[in-house]
Amino acid sequence: MSSVYATNGLAAREPKATSRFFLRRAAAGLIALGTGAAWTLPAEAHVKWFAPYIVDAAPQPISATLTNQWFWTGIGLVLAFFLATLAVERMTLGRAIQGGLDRISAPLWSRSDDFMRSSIAAFFVAIFAVGGIYLTPDLKTDSELISWAQLLIAACVFSRRTMPVAAAGIITLWVVALREYDLFHLLDYLALGVGVAAYLVMASASDEKWRARRFLALRWGIAIALMWSSLEKFAYPNWFYPLVEEKPFLTFGMPRDVFIPMAGVSEFTLGFGLLWTPLVRRLSAVSLLAIFFTAVYPFGRIDLVGHALIMAALFLVAADPCREAKAVALKVPNALPRLGSLASVPAGLAVALVVLVSGYWGLHGVFYGAAYGTDQQIEQTTHSHSKEYPHGPQAKPETSHSHH
Repeated sequence: MSSVYATNGLAAREPKATSRFFLRRAAAGLIALGTGAAWTLPAEAHVKWFAPYIVDAAPQPISATLTNQWFWTGIGLVLAFFLATLAVERMTLGRAIQGGLDRISAPLWSRSDDFMRSSIAAFFVAIFAVGGIYLTPDLKTDSELISWAQLLIAACVFSRRTMPVAAAGIITLWVVALREYDLFHLLDYLALGVGVAAYLVMASASDEKWRARRFLALRWGIAIALMWSSLEKFAYPNWFYPLVEEKPFLTFGMPRDVFIPMAGVSEFTLGFGLLWTPLVRRLSAVSLLAIFFTAVYPFGRIDLVGHALIMAALFLVAADPCREAKAVALKVPNALPRLGSLASVPAGLAVALVVLVSGYWGLHGVFYGAAYGTDQQIEQTTHSHSKEYPHGPQAKPETSHSHH
């Protein structure tokens, strides 16, 4: 079975005229679907930006997650939401919802490239102004040259001739950060950096075949970045304890050991949803935007700037009027469930979990060794002492890899 590209980068199509009564029904359906995804809309901050951590500490065994009832509760709720969305997507109501989203987002989609390039430039100007970081708040540097390179990247995104230079600059910043930070740590930001760089290169291409793929590359980048970063909540739930203790309202009254795995499921599956059918990916993008905007109040400007590129891309995913359900151009064996079928949801989610979980725990074991001693006190080894975050657990001084 041959797939096609999920977006073509053209201006939004004008939706067909719809009766006022039907639009009310569509809005009601959208709200009903949205509540299915909003059951866990935590203030979703990247924990490494706000709490001390030690990357080379042994992660919690995978079995601890697989035997956690709240993990499976979250999976069940998400599967129900996805299946319900797919069912509605095939109905007249689903087409009306999509038409309403098209109408609302048409002004943004018609200027999609201007919006994305401006967002990229604004992000690099912001981190230039902050100074002392590579790409995100936890990747700190004393080099002034890095900050000036960020300003140069921002200046290069506005011309198609210099956009590849900006793309190369983004990848170079990631590579240079390897001098001070472990590769496993930097994997958190690899997919996003590659996605944004690929967007810039493809958007500057004169070949329309490559140019048509630019938003697809961007969407895959942010989807993989979100799914990968969500695994911290399963591997290191203790990293989140200081934040929960400092800001208990984040859990909406749920016990922390209920909230953290369900929040991890929410982030992973919404990232997965960005690769699915049109309505699923648009509602996933809207839900993720709600999560990120919710995080701005408790965590402030650092969280807004740190997630700016992801949020900009999510606006475009939500605005994309493309109706193609398929995500990539490749041959898929006929024996596998067709993308968009009900059977494809649990199958696709299972594959995504197996691949990324195996990659996360496997690579950590390769880089640092698989040390899962039964007498190891995980809470004492996943945090380092920090004067800035005195509420965190105290650990013995680390000789290497601390904060790397």
